[in-house]
Amino acid sequence: MRKSLIAAFMLLPMAAWAQAPRLSDEDISDGYIYLLGRLMVTRQQQLDFQNGFKWNELIHQKPGAVDWPNPNLDVAYSEAWVAVDEKSCTLVTVPKVEKRYFVVQVLNGWGETLANINERVFPSRPSGEFALCLRDAKVDLPGGAVRVDLPVKQARILARVELGDDPDQAVALQHQFKLHATGSPTLPEIPKTPIFELEKLPGVEAFDAAAVAIDSAPDINPGLEPMQEKVRLVAGAAGDPAERSRIDSVIRSRAFADIAKAGARIGHGTVQNGWARPGVVGEYGIDYLTRTLVNYRGIWANIKPEVLYYRGGNDTSGAELNGDNVYTLTFPKDELPSNFANYFWSVIAVDSTRFRVLPNPKNRYLLNRETKPQFNPDGSLTLYFADQKPADAPEGNWLPTPKGSVYRLTFRYYGPTEGVANGTYYPPALIKR
Repeated sequence: MRKSLIAAFMLLPMAAWAQAPRLSDEDISDGYIYLLGRLMVTRQQQLDFQNGFKWNELIHQKPGAVDWPNPNLDVAYSEAWVAVDEKSCTLVTVPKVEKRYFVVQVLNGWGETLANINERVFPSRPSGEFALCLRDAKVDLPGGAVRVDLPVKQARILARVELGDDPDQAVALQHQFKLHATGSPTLPEIPKTPIFELEKLPGVEAFDAAAVAIDSAPDINPGLEPMQEKVRLVAGAAGDPAERSRIDSVIRSRAFADIAKAGARIGHGTVQNGWARPGVVGEYGIDYLTRTLVNYRGIWANIKPEVLYYRGGNDTSGAELNGDNVYTLTFPKDELPSNFANYFWSVIAVDSTRFRVLPNPKNRYLLNRETKPQFNPDGSLTLYFADQKPADAPEGNWLPTPKGSVYRLTFRYYGPTEGVANGTYYPPALIKR
């Protein structure tokens, strides 16, 4: 809708809302889904600062200690929120890392990847100092620092170092990543938006924070301006008690259903063999639906050349995966997971509401090369998902999935190649025994 229409809405006295053009259920649902993508990030940002984050300071997390949906347990994470302005940049010191995957990912306030620092993006200079700067900022940098321009004044950093078969060395490398500002940037205020549980999304109260959410971080994607206008319209309408009640009802009946329906395919993705593959990830363009779903179920996702995620939630009959059952996943010898990843592959199981790894007595939360899975006599590979280890399952091929749990699998390919990279490959179907 046109900005003039928004202005007209905003000038209406509360009693006149009944005479204003009525927002459709679709308008409300679309606006809510768009806004929710940003609220997922502001939610995490508030939690981060409550847990001790400070601007331009890197926090080295203990491997496995992060608490967000679909964590990557193959890596040691280091995290930060970065503030830059016209007179200050933030220097990232990257150690020399050899024969081990690493990346410094920079994201904006909508969960979009702005930049990656590694040997793939900077092959002639993969280590040393990199300066994150506001685009067009006039700042003197240390000699040799590689400048990386950002379109925003605040960003999220996520550094990953592959644990591999020597986690101690990975942690030692992790702690060599450093961060510091070149000056004294103006520090942004932390947006005050609802902090909610993932299994209990906000209703109409989400729109009470619409202005602060949208105004505190620009959406860098051209073409989404009408969605922001729609959000502001719904937020304005929510000021009228009667409309507020209707908006809340539409969110709970329509928007939640739209999210659940879109979740099956990860937005505009595709499904084959019971595995969903996103159409876009890390960079979303106008596909705000997928962006919101990814922020909801796996925040801080990187772009496809770095990693590709498949989500499996059903067996061959279409039934949801359940810890009461035993499932097998068999890769033919010419389609082993290692054939499709330059760096590493892994699979984790997460619950279907909060998307956290499933607790189990073994404290085993993933299968990958380091669990040393054994191959079948014909060279194929079978992975097992069950509460108790099946008698024919090698220890390193079995992922515990507790009884009573409804769960999903996330399969990761880091440095995707061949059919994973071009979208023609899907993992085999999960077979219920």
